[in-house]
Amino acid sequence: MRALLTSAGIKNSSIHDALVDLLGKPIAESNALFIPTAVYSFPGGPGMAWRAICGKAPAPLCELGWKSLGVLELTALPSIEEATWVPTVRDADALLVWGGDPLFLANWMRRSGLTGLLPTLRSEAVYVGVSAGSIAAASTFVETYDEPPRGNDGPLKSEDVVFASPQGDLDRILVTGQGAGLVDFAVIPHLEHPDHPDASLANAARWAARIPAPTYAIDDETAIRVVDGDAQVVSEGHWKLFQP
Repeated sequence: MRALLTSAGIKNSSIHDALVDLLGKPIAESNALFIPTAVYSFPGGPGMAWRAICGKAPAPLCELGWKSLGVLELTALPSIEEATWVPTVRDADALLVWGGDPLFLANWMRRSGLTGLLPTLRSEAVYVGVSAGSIAAASTFVETYDEPPRGNDGPLKSEDVVFASPQGDLDRILVTGQGAGLVDFAVIPHLEHPDHPDASLANAARWAARIPAPTYAIDDETAIRVVDGDAQVVSEGHWKLFQP
């Protein structure tokens, strides 16, 4: 399937136009499924999911004017017969994969069966990632945590690191996880965002050095458009490609 990997949703007209181009038709004629799972491992996750669904989150996605919008909760799927939910996924024009904890998200993508289903979906279908949703699309990803991840499944590996920032040194846990393998590169979102001081350009270079694949560090005005394995940057902001 096609992909549009963003840092913070459909933030500008360039990213919006790229989404419409990938869909091959207007958003108003497209059916979407929203996947909020990644946010539930955070305190206040249910409220964050509600705000995203209602279009009250700072990352535009659900409120774009879809023909139809459903919620696909991955943690529920193992208890449901596949015949109940798989046809709905196959019929969707877009899977909107929300932000949060990429390790938690990738775990539930596997446990739910979605990871195995993705390669079989229509070539016209579009995977739209936001932050963790973009990170988890890679085969191998690296993410930073303030404290050990809350999920039950541990990472492939983790290490303590210290990142520099204008506010002083930041103690972080750098975690390597296994993603969905939808794309052959990795994403570091929120480049140079004031609320993400560990994602400065200098820190992103150290971060990317742990990833055995090309890695795009992208800011909130940037996305990666992928068709037939070909990745193109769509940006009204700043980005950097790091090679392994």
